[in-house]
Amino acid sequence: MSTKIYHNARCSKSRATVAILEQNDVDFEVVNYLVNPPSESELKSIIKDLGIGARDLLRKGESKFKELGLSDKALSEEHLISAMLEFPILIERPIVRTEKGVAIGRPPENIHSII
Repeated sequence: MSTKIYHNARCSKSRATVAILEQNDVDFEVVNYLVNPPSESELKSIIKDLGIGARDLLRKGESKFKELGLSDKALSEEHLISAMLEFPILIERPIVRTEKGVAIGRPPENIHSII
């Protein structure tokens, strides 16, 4: 498996994470997840491998989060995952997947344990 970063070039943390990968001579694939979002199975795999719930992968500061009422604790994992698939801007970024695991680059230094 190659290293993959789910990236948003407009995000400073995402750009900093790319820089860390480059500085460490990591060969990686960039996925602009806003244009090419992960599939449902990929997203579920990311959540599982991170050891978190879907709610923990949501960007709670996004206007779409408030608009969709996603702060409602009664919403199911499936509902939250469906929202992220429909509106990928809701997915926390950047996410890096390597053979050693998956990490969210917030802060970017979080990825050092998997590269």
